[in-house]
Amino acid sequence: MFGKKKETPQIDKEQLELIKTAQKRIKQKRSLYIHFVFFLIGSLAFIIANLVFNVGATVSPLGINWFVYAILAWSILFIYHAFNVYFTHKFLGEAWEKEQLNKLVALQKERIAKLEQQVEKDMLLAPEKKRLVTNSKNSEITIIVAAGENDEIGKDNQLIWHLSDDLKRFKELTNGHHIIMGRKTFESFPKPLPNRIHVVISRQANYQVPTGVIVVNNLQDAFDVAKSDKQPFVIGGGEIYTQAMAFADKIELTRVHENFDADTFFPKIDPTIWKEVNKTNHPKDEKHLHAFSFLTYVKH
Repeated sequence: MFGKKKETPQIDKEQLELIKTAQKRIKQKRSLYIHFVFFLIGSLAFIIANLVFNVGATVSPLGINWFVYAILAWSILFIYHAFNVYFTHKFLGEAWEKEQLNKLVALQKERIAKLEQQVEKDMLLAPEKKRLVTNSKNSEITIIVAAGENDEIGKDNQLIWHLSDDLKRFKELTNGHHIIMGRKTFESFPKPLPNRIHVVISRQANYQVPTGVIVVNNLQDAFDVAKSDKQPFVIGGGEIYTQAMAFADKIELTRVHENFDADTFFPKIDPTIWKEVNKTNHPKDEKHLHAFSFLTYVKH
């Protein structure tokens, strides 16, 4: 009855590796810079300690002040540090950084090319979409759905509430019309609903249905089958709702004013596309465990 949730996109593994390596490079350079600053300050401190405060004034191996040896030893340590950063790990030098930048640019160009191909593909499909709408130009394609405050519509292929007035409204609105649905939605019914023409979308070959139920392979064919109906209804599930949003003229939404544990959700209603034209509130009562509202949206 319900579609799948969208997967959260993950960062490209190769790009992530480049980022980690770049961070390592930054830490190495920062460490070398801090070492250099401490070297200067430390050297100055040795000189002042010896010449001003006479620390180790009597220590002069081979007639040379001790701080010269200390500074020389520290210099060797600093040179070793710099050599380690710029030579031992030379792959992290400027040439390496330029190479990695080129790789990142190449990856982004590849992604842009794929996006351009997708845009071209969508443009090629645009006439087909126009044909779909044209086939239904005398129809008012309507989505009918009940959803919670966070757009929850179901769990485990079942509704997550029972609202008798909502079921009555569903019956009144869809009575005598085509109702378009996915296979799982159809299978959630004990039997076909009376006085409605069921159009079931299924990719299964030879999908068996009772007499009178129409099986199609995609949403386009479903709309074509229902083109003689002045108001065909799309009744679910989640994937079908998502596909139908682009073609629907109206949404009849029952907004249940609660949050629910769900695994399937209705797509967000974009207020720049959809305008609320009617609202009827229904409080909680002895027959209804949840308060809800009947909302009607049409496209701007």
